[in-house]
Amino acid sequence: MSHKPEQGEALQTYQTNMTRRQSLKLMAALAASSMLPALSGCDTAPPATKTAAPTTALTGALTEEHWPDLKLAPLTGPGYGTDPNLILPPESPWPLTLTPAQLGLLALVADILVPREGAVPSASEVGVPTVLDEWVSAPYPRQQQDRVTVLSALAWLDDEATMRFGSRFTGLKRPQQLAIIDDIAFDNADTKPQFRRMTKAFALLRGLVVAAFFATPEGTKDIGYVGNTAIGGDYPGPTPAAKAHLDKILSELGLQEFAWKA
Repeated sequence: MSHKPEQGEALQTYQTNMTRRQSLKLMAALAASSMLPALSGCDTAPPATKTAAPTTALTGALTEEHWPDLKLAPLTGPGYGTDPNLILPPESPWPLTLTPAQLGLLALVADILVPREGAVPSASEVGVPTVLDEWVSAPYPRQQQDRVTVLSALAWLDDEATMRFGSRFTGLKRPQQLAIIDDIAFDNADTKPQFRRMTKAFALLRGLVVAAFFATPEGTKDIGYVGNTAIGGDYPGPTPAAKAHLDKILSELGLQEFAWKA
C-alpha cells in the first residue's frame, strides 16, 4: 500500500544548507561511530502474522500486520575505494536518492527522536536527514541493507497513518503521530504481534538518527566531547578525583599493582 496525497494535502518539507562535502564527512563519521546500530530490520524481522481482522474505524490501531512490498533496484557505483581522503573527499560518485516526501517524513521522525532542547538544536536542524540520505544512497552492502529497512519503515509509517487516521504521517496531529510511535518504539513483551517487524526496523532507524546527530559538531558539543583540542601550556594530567576513581576500580579488580604512582 502507498498513500497518495489528496489535493491540498500539505507535505512536510525539509531544507538544509549542508554541502555535499559536509554530508560526506558526517557519513564517514557515522560509519566509524561506536553508536552505529547493528544490522536489523526487514531481513531479520519475523514474517507477517495475521492476528485478527483489521479495524475499520480510524480511531484505533490495526490488528493485522502489514508491511510495504518495496521494489527497490540495487544502487551501483564505484564508491570511494578502500583508502578515501576523508579530509578532502572527492566528488561523490553516487546520487542522493531520497525523495522530498521521504526527506520530509524522515526529518519529522528525526525531530521526534531528537527534538530541540533549549540551545541544543534538533536532529533536522543539524542536517541528520541529509546524512541519512547520503547513507542509504551509498552503494555499499551495509548501506544498501539499511536502505531497504529505512525506506520500508518510512513507507510503513505513511501506510499505518493512512489506515488509522486517513492521512499520511506528516499530515497528522502530534498526538496521532505519537500514538503510532508509541506502538513501535520498543520491541518487548508488551509489543503487539502486528508491530514486531516494524519495531525492529524502527530500532535501526532510531539508532542511525541518534548516531548521526552525535557525529555532528553540535551533537558532540552537547555530550561534552572535546576531541583533539589543543591545550595551551603543559598538560595538566588527570585530576585527583580521577586518580582516586581509577585506584578504586583497580583495587576492586585486584589490579592494585597498576594503581596511580606519582
